Amino acid sequence: MDENKLFDKFIAFTAAVHQVKHEMTQGIKPEGITPVQYSMLEYIAVSQPVTLSQISDCQQMSMPNTSREIKKLCDKQLCEKYDDPSDRRKQYVRLSGEGERVMKEAFGHIGARFLTRLQDASEKDLQEIVHAMDVLHSRVFYTDK
Repeated sequence: MDENKLFDKFIAFTAAVHQVKHEMTQGIKPEGITPVQYSMLEYIAVSQPVTLSQISDCQQMSMPNTSREIKKLCDKQLCEKYDDPSDRRKQYVRLSGEGERVMKEAFGHIGARFLTRLQDASEKDLQEIVHAMDVLHSRVFYTDK
């Protein structure tokens, strides 16, 4: 297999993923939350618990900016910080009950949009999509958590 062609397909695929994510999340963001804060909540929701440095790395933000935005989210009672019981120097962030509710609602809207895109897919297509996502997740998009 031509590795350059494979990489070109990967670049086109990831660009399409970003575009579709943008379209599916358009208008979903809760009122009073900035796009950056929503992105952080989304990351926390699917990866929790996470450290500030993990959020900083994923969001490509400086640690001071990450800390400031997490403080704002904590003040809005959408997430909470807590100490690692085995290492009090380490703090984790997770969604609060209200944050869980907000993200469940947002993911519900996104899920409906996702299913609309797949409404004409056959059962075989759906099985192939699931398989493709499993392979991509295990071979390309895995994380060292």
